[in-house]
Amino acid sequence: MAKLYFNYSTMNAGKSTVLLQASHNYRERGMDTYLLTAQFDNRAGDGRIASRIGIGSDADTFAPGEDLFSKISARLSQGPVACIFMDEAQFLDKEQVWQLVRVVDDLKVPVMCYGLRVDFQGELFPGSAALLALADEMREVRTICHCGKKATMVVRMGPDGKALREGAQVQIGGNETYVSLCRRHWREAVGDRAAPSA
Repeated sequence: MAKLYFNYSTMNAGKSTVLLQASHNYRERGMDTYLLTAQFDNRAGDGRIASRIGIGSDADTFAPGEDLFSKISARLSQGPVACIFMDEAQFLDKEQVWQLVRVVDDLKVPVMCYGLRVDFQGELFPGSAALLALADEMREVRTICHCGKKATMVVRMGPDGKALREGAQVQIGGNETYVSLCRRHWREAVGDRAAPSA
């Protein structure tokens, strides 16, 4: 039975590595896959998914507001696909997540999404919020903080090396921009955020 999966984590946890390995496993068994990534994230090159450990694959791209049900239906008309892999899924909008639900339910093709859960301010990305609400299965891809605890948060570093507290939700970057931390060290980096008193 086809399902919608959301594999989430912080930066530098190996999400793209896991995606590429899973796609390879299908292809090794003679089953085709369809890879998609965010159009504006071209750190690895246009239409390319790459991992920090050096593996990569060509992919199609999706743009904000693009109809993914139509895009995937057009791809399926060219031949069968065993699984669809979506990298940078945090950049989906809510309607696009509903389109992926239709792909799973109506076209009977599994969709595996990989992306960040929260931004550098500890807020859910719109795509991630929709996936948390609608996915059939969710899996955390784990990484660790410098203290050895599980990292669940990410900070965006400014030019001065200090954690930023404000800015646009989306800013493409890698190790030079983002650091994954446990919640305690994230709070320390951005300044303790105490709960408001009742």
